Order: sequence, then C-alpha cells, then structure tokens
Amino acid sequence: MAVLRVKFTKTKRDKLAQVLWILNWISVVTGAILFSLGLFLKVEINKRGELMAERNVQYVPNMLIAVGLIACAINFLGGKICYDCVDTTKFLRWKLIMLPYIIFTFFFTFCVLVGALMCYTMRGELDEALNLGLTEAMRFYKDTDTPGRCFLKRTVDMLQIEFQCCGNNGYKDWFQIQWISNRYLDMSQKEVTDRLRSNVEGKYLMDGVPFSCCNINSPRPCIQRQITNKTAHFNYDHQTGELNLWVKGCRQALLEYYTHIVQSIGLTVLITWLFELSVLTGVRYLQTSLENVLRQGDPNSESDGWLLENSFMETARTNLNIIKSLGKNNQIDTADNGDPNINVPTTSKAHYGPDNMPPKQIPVAS
Repeated sequence: MAVLRVKFTKTKRDKLAQVLWILNWISVVTGAILFSLGLFLKVEINKRGELMAERNVQYVPNMLIAVGLIACAINFLGGKICYDCVDTTKFLRWKLIMLPYIIFTFFFTFCVLVGALMCYTMRGELDEALNLGLTEAMRFYKDTDTPGRCFLKRTVDMLQIEFQCCGNNGYKDWFQIQWISNRYLDMSQKEVTDRLRSNVEGKYLMDGVPFSCCNINSPRPCIQRQITNKTAHFNYDHQTGELNLWVKGCRQALLEYYTHIVQSIGLTVLITWLFELSVLTGVRYLQTSLENVLRQGDPNSESDGWLLENSFMETARTNLNIIKSLGKNNQIDTADNGDPNINVPTTSKAHYGPDNMPPKQIPVAS
C-alpha cells in the first residue's frame, strides 16, 4: 500500500511543477543565505581568534559554508528539472536522474538538520576555548615589548571596554597575575622589591586592575588600585558592591555574544531544513505521478503520486534484502581449502609440446 497517495490531474501536475520551479529558486537564495551566515560566523570567530585557545570551533561555520554552496547547486538543478517536467515529453530526459537526485537531496537535507543541531551544541567548545584563551591573553598582557604578544594588551583592553567586562570570570582574576611589566616597576622602592620577594614565583601581584575595567557609567572616579583596601579611599567599601568596575567576566560576555549569534543561525538553518524538506516532498510527488502517467501512456490522464510505493516496513524489508543479496554475491566459496577455482570444469585440452605426447611415467624403485 502506497504511503500518502495523492491523485493528480494534468492541471495539478503542471501547477505542481511550476510551483516547485519557483520554490527551488527560492531555495537557491536560502542556500546563499546559509553560505553568508557561515562566512559571517567564521569572520566573527577569527576576529577574536587570539582570545580563544586552539579548539575545534571552526567546524560549524565550515559546515554552513559547504551546505550553502551545495544547496545552491542542488536547487539550481532541481529548478531546471521541475521547469522541464511541465512538459511530459521533456520529463523523459530526467526520468533516470530524478530518483538518484531525490535520494541525494534527502541525505543533504539530513546534513542541513545536523548543521542546525551543531549550532546549538557548540556552546561547550566555545566556553572551553574562551576560558583557556582569555587566561593566556591576560597572562601575556604585560608583554608589550615581546614580538608576537605586543598586541595583546590593546586587544584585551578593547575587549573589556567594548563588552563592558573585566577579567576572565571577574575583576579578581587580575589579582592572580602580574599584569604590569617589570620595566615599569621602580626597583629602588622598598615596597616594590618586598612585594616581588614575598611571592614564590617572583611576581608583582596586587589588588588592582587595568584601566579598561573601569565602569564609565560610575559617577565616582575609577578606583583601580588597592581595591580591597577600604581605608585607602574615602567613603569606600568594596564588599558592599559599590564598585565602579565592570563586574561581569569577559568569558561570560563573549559566550553570551557568540551563543546569541549561533542560536539565531541555528534557527535560520532549522527553518531552511523544513523548507528544503517540503520542496523535496513536492518533487517526490511530481516524480511518481509523472512515472505513472508514462505507464498509462496518456499524458492527459489522471495519475497517482506517493512518497513511498509500499509501506515503511515493506520498503525497509525490500532494501534490506537488496543489501543482503549484494553481500552474498560478493562472498567467495572457500569450501575446498579456500581456492575458488577447484572443481571448475574446463573444455580446453592439454598441450604436451610439439609432438603433443604425454610424458612417460618414471617407475619408482622398490
């Protein structure tokens, strides 16, 4: 029994072909949109690549770019096929191609669905990459005179100003690292040398943050030194939460930024998948209805169209039997010591040289 059988007249088949031609061209545009979204996400990730560890976070934009290009090619071909299917005689040139086209497009739409799900699952990789990358960037913040790292101070400062954040998880992360280079420390001061000697690793640690952590919306002048010393500043207590620093960590700020982007892209890809699936369903109905018209021999007659000629179980059983038969045909009979050529009859006669005489048997001495 056919699955979702629908009866088509000549007029309905022609209208279906025309509508599918338009929808395939719309799908070409959606493919270009997927390509653009993948390119946009790749640029956004590369824009702050120095703040991310070497993690596999590029697989989502790469897949979106590939899916977008393939979608443009597939739907361009689909539009051509549907345009020709308005004329039953022109359908003959595509008859042998349409079924492989539908099968390939079905697996392609599955890849589109996988791409949509990947957009929602890349948050974990982004979180880990940002955590490790920001930690490294903060550690090299002071190395303004080191080749390859001299740009990190500006990068981190611009990040904290743009995203209104401070540190990796918060402003206290700056207390755990030396973010001022030794070249800017006055070693003649006893306070500086004592602080360096008091640290096991010889680092100059203090309860201060860079200027870019200052909250520009605070009416009070920024307190970025001796943050935990409430006696060092008038009418100040850092434990009351009245800090004029950005409280949110940059990892959280960037993670929210990228999560919003990938979830929006994921929703777009999911809608595209539903649209592609609907177009594929229409092409399947068009293909089966036109093949039934050819069987009937009358191009103006009514014909049935369906998604599957048999039920799901029967179709699965038939395909499984085909796979099993292919496997059996590829097996080699190894019953006789593994040699498939044993017991194979031959019609050729033995040739014993120019005289064509068999050799004499040499008696064995007893």
